[in-house]
Amino acid sequence: MRLFSQLSWYFLREWRRYLGAVFLLIVIAILQLLPPKIVGTVVDGISHQQMSGPRLMMWIGVMLLTAVVVYLLRYVWRVLLFGASYQLAVELRQDFYRQLSRQHPEFYLRHRTGDLIARATNDVDRVVFAAGEGVLTLVDSLVMGLAVLIVMSTQISWQLTLLALLPMPVMAIVIKRYGDQLHHRFKDAQAAFSSLNDRTQESLTSIRMIKAFGLENHQSAQFADIARDTGQKNLRVARIDARFDPTIYIAIGLSNLLAIGGGSWLVWHGNMTLGQLTSFVMYLGLMIWPMLALAWMFNIVERGSAAWSRIRALLSEAPAVEDGSKTLPEERGQLQIAIREFCYPGAQQPSLRHVNVNLKPGQMLGLCGPTGSGKSTLLSLIQRHFDIAQGDIRYHGIPLTQLRLDSWRSRMAVVSQTPFLFSDTVANNIALGRPAAQQSDIEKAARLANVHEDILRLPQGYETEVGERGVMLSGGQKQRISIARALLLNAEILILDDALSAVDGRTEHQILHNLRKWGAGRTVIISAHRLSALTEASEILVMQQGTVAQRGQHGALLEQQGWYQDMYRYQQLEAALDEDDIEKGVPHGES
Repeated sequence: MRLFSQLSWYFLREWRRYLGAVFLLIVIAILQLLPPKIVGTVVDGISHQQMSGPRLMMWIGVMLLTAVVVYLLRYVWRVLLFGASYQLAVELRQDFYRQLSRQHPEFYLRHRTGDLIARATNDVDRVVFAAGEGVLTLVDSLVMGLAVLIVMSTQISWQLTLLALLPMPVMAIVIKRYGDQLHHRFKDAQAAFSSLNDRTQESLTSIRMIKAFGLENHQSAQFADIARDTGQKNLRVARIDARFDPTIYIAIGLSNLLAIGGGSWLVWHGNMTLGQLTSFVMYLGLMIWPMLALAWMFNIVERGSAAWSRIRALLSEAPAVEDGSKTLPEERGQLQIAIREFCYPGAQQPSLRHVNVNLKPGQMLGLCGPTGSGKSTLLSLIQRHFDIAQGDIRYHGIPLTQLRLDSWRSRMAVVSQTPFLFSDTVANNIALGRPAAQQSDIEKAARLANVHEDILRLPQGYETEVGERGVMLSGGQKQRISIARALLLNAEILILDDALSAVDGRTEHQILHNLRKWGAGRTVIISAHRLSALTEASEILVMQQGTVAQRGQHGALLEQQGWYQDMYRYQQLEAALDEDDIEKGVPHGES
């Protein structure tokens, strides 16, 4: 029942709908009390030979009219009540999506995709069902039950009513115990469903790798284990669920037995007429639904409460990075990086130390170094995925922590090392950041990214559907479409995080040549393993073990002994060997 108090904010806001539905339910409950009363009157009239044909038809007509009115009113309150609950579903999912979009990588390190999807779908459905059907059954059972009890005790016999209700307190205690058990078991079942959902999502997105390694049987066995565990936990829920109806029917059976036994004794002694006993039994039949509804309400509300606790746990989680309040001036500014030390949350060793850079508009910064040297970490800090405890990053002289996130990120265009394409057309993927962009602008960005000709060779050109995650495109095509998407934004700062790794050297050279023309007056930051991508950089930082081991321009670094000189010579030798292979007919190039 605590779910109703947890959702009280919504009930208060939508009080008109809920109050209207409750009012109609009360009217319906009153109307449903008429048929038993009419039947009792008809039975007594016929048994005493005082019921004429026209009067009998009149009472039958009244009952038919009552049925029609009840039908119409039920339609109206369903529109009111379930309309309100469906609106709750919309708002919860909007809040859920907004919360996910506000979170940062640290959040997604702790929450798996399948679990998040399960909470946004299955758990929300349970809460909405409780907010609609749960409210209905609670109000309907209480109104109908109280109305029937009042009529039975005041109009027929309070002694017989008391006798017939003796099994009810025991039934209420047992159902309450079932509800507590159901809450905990259903919460476990929902967690198991999240694991099942996550395994399904991982298997589908990695199906190519699974097939490539011949892991179909292994993955199927793992999936079967999770599915079996989920089934067992749902079976535990079903075992509790299955106890509700038998308990209620036993209580109803005992009530009917006591009512008929006690009523027969009263009729035998002349304290009650046969028509009154008939009405009483019919009223007692009307009590079946309130009791069933009450048990059902406990069932769905406990399920909803367990689901709500999972949703609230996520919605109440504050972002690891708090939004600032300042906005940036319109003109382009200088990017100042002064990081003394940075550690990832929960890590003991710092990932970056003593990194200092000043970038003016129009300059290009190159980042290189061995794998795990801190290049991507630095780019994440520039995008403010994490906050820096020791040091800061400033733009226009303002620390990023004081800037509104949307104001800061609107100044950047980012191409990550793992490009992501939506299951949409090529044109819509390029225009993701500018949905209203003209076709000519889209094609211009594609030419800058050197992917225009590739797109024209696709079956429908720019209107070609790329499939889920761009499955029908090569790695190099996906990277270049992602670069075109970033260039279309015309942002002040362009970040390329190893975004040219899947293209061949000639294509890379052409893209970099285009970027030099496009980037006039803009700040460009390129992280790359292939050092040929950094030759035109204003300054290159060589990262090693989280610190700057070397820095300078390409020519100066080639003259210094160190990692940059050794790696550049190695890559030049590798490129020469590739050219020899091509001359011999061995294919090389972009993937």
